[in-house]
Amino acid sequence: MFNSLQNDLSISDLFRGDLQLSSPPTIYFELQKVIEHPGKSLDDAAFIIEKDAALSLKLLKIVNSAFYGFPSKISSIDRAISLIGTKELQQLTLCTIVVDKFSDLPGEFISMAEFWARSLRCALLAQEIDLVLGKEFSEAIFVCGMLHNIGQLVFFRRLPELSREISMLQQSMEFSPNSDEVTLEESVIGFNHYQTGAELTKLWKLPEIITESIRLHPYLDTQEPHNKVASIIRLADFYSKNELTEHTDSLNALGLSTENMSAIFDKTNEAFEEILKVFT
Repeated sequence: MFNSLQNDLSISDLFRGDLQLSSPPTIYFELQKVIEHPGKSLDDAAFIIEKDAALSLKLLKIVNSAFYGFPSKISSIDRAISLIGTKELQQLTLCTIVVDKFSDLPGEFISMAEFWARSLRCALLAQEIDLVLGKEFSEAIFVCGMLHNIGQLVFFRRLPELSREISMLQQSMEFSPNSDEVTLEESVIGFNHYQTGAELTKLWKLPEIITESIRLHPYLDTQEPHNKVASIIRLADFYSKNELTEHTDSLNALGLSTENMSAIFDKTNEAFEEILKVFT
């Protein structure tokens, strides 16, 4: 039934010969060194970002958006850092770089606007869920939400025809969002987009929590480390698709009620419209 390549292709094959895809987000790690160095200042962090004029402009647009709601315009990166913090700007920097890495994907294969809109909604929902639960993952949760489906973009970039075949099969069959999608990808390609996304972030040497939150996304019953953050992203992913049906198992696992999620959804819906205008 399927044109499976599982005996011929490995995940690592997808990253070979694609320098833009395989190259890590260098600025993210330069900022990390500044954050961890006791002798470095906000000016040092700002200098790293300002070396990339396009990135600086994008970040200032985000910080000046209604999402943050600052009363006056922020005109410099060092001022932005002083207001939202180096860590948060580092996370925004990473997301901005990743969005740019896939900006040249042909629109005939996937709507990048729709992809990043859903990813952004997931990130905002996950951030708010984490806030309700006590901000345990505040330094990474937004990025985990933004990147949880990044493996799909790798498929569309490197395996466009097979990706299209999978999309067509999904449209013609009754597939549930997670497990059946994974089964279909593994049948056609030999591995799934969560495994692929996890391998990409591992190749980039991003923090383990990001890689594991992606890898564990399809596994509802696992007790592995980072299971909780994966559960938050999974629940946020359900709601990012406007699936407002009750996901009782996921809610119970996190100790949330449907009332909690209704309030979270309403709150993030307002923020989503504001930040989407400047993020993508």
